[in-house]
Amino acid sequence: SDDHERNTTPMSSTLVANRLAEVLPAIAEGADGVDHDGRFPVAQIKGLADSGLMGLLLPTEVGGLGGGPVELVEALSAVASACGSTSMVYLMHLSASAVISAAPPSDGGVDLLAELAAGTKLSTLAFSEKGSRSHFWAPVSKGIRGPAGTVAIGADKSWVTSASTADVYVASTLAPDATGMTESDLYVIDRRDPGVAVLGSFDGVGLRGNDSAPVRLDVEVADGSRLGDEKAGFGLMMQVVLPWFSVGNASVSLGLARGALEQAIAHASGARLEHLDSSLADLPTIRAYLAKAWADLAAHEALLKETAGRVAAPDDGTVLAVLATKAACNEAALRITDTAMRVAGGAGFSRQLGIERLARDARAGFVMAPTSDALFDFAGRALCGMELF
Repeated sequence: SDDHERNTTPMSSTLVANRLAEVLPAIAEGADGVDHDGRFPVAQIKGLADSGLMGLLLPTEVGGLGGGPVELVEALSAVASACGSTSMVYLMHLSASAVISAAPPSDGGVDLLAELAAGTKLSTLAFSEKGSRSHFWAPVSKGIRGPAGTVAIGADKSWVTSASTADVYVASTLAPDATGMTESDLYVIDRRDPGVAVLGSFDGVGLRGNDSAPVRLDVEVADGSRLGDEKAGFGLMMQVVLPWFSVGNASVSLGLARGALEQAIAHASGARLEHLDSSLADLPTIRAYLAKAWADLAAHEALLKETAGRVAAPDDGTVLAVLATKAACNEAALRITDTAMRVAGGAGFSRQLGIERLARDARAGFVMAPTSDALFDFAGRALCGMELF
């Protein structure tokens, strides 16, 4: 049965496509309203949950789909083309659930993974802090050892996606006896804990429904809610979160770019210059713009596909590929959506085509930690054989 298949069969690209086909029309239909009203995409996320796609990266043993990097790229690119806000919420859930799966907490980890796979609980990352900004790998907060295997955490987390909507955060802090920025811990924190305070609501240029906001944590957590061993947080961030998030973020960027370019092509092919009895596509300059943007998109989709393969089967070039791919795809999305806006002219600047929404959403990728500038620097260090940290 299909229900049996959802729970026990590892995911394939064909099955991803079939599941996406079920939910993408509704996601796309609601995208303008999510953007215009700045509201969280509740129905869209429920649709992904009902399709089983919230468990895309989780093992079949907990009800997940057993997908990998290739399926991640396919799913996030398609969702982003339909609705950027939904894709960012989805990306953060997938990234958080992947690291929870890699090192489940000893207290209730299996049950939590089952809930994440079913989509009955939504997860997100709470890494970046006010004091270290986009250097998400370097928390300035530090746990304080408490009685009976507990740790007190006081942290100002900045721009947590799904801040007031997620059920659980994966939050970072320096270990109680840490002596350097790499000696950190990751904890699962219930968003409804009375020590969690969401500070405001999001009102931004793009991704307007992603519910991103600063969060203040004043919580006491048990050792059993920690992911992995003590001081394993930095390793989990670098070895699990960074590759999954970077590939996923690049997928979102290229999905937004593809959506904008396809709209621009359709507009150029259909819009008429009646006094000349021709279409916009009859103008050589328009065709050249579209062709260059298509080549840019195709090249970066190929780069992303190669990097996804390297994440699935790591080699000596995987770290460099991961670092460079997010930055390169973020920058490509800026160029391609700019071209789509230029080609569509006044219609592109209106809400008529949806291009301006995709273009605004595409601005988020290159400033999301780790930023494009930071990643290009790290990639350059890797190329030159230098230490990254």
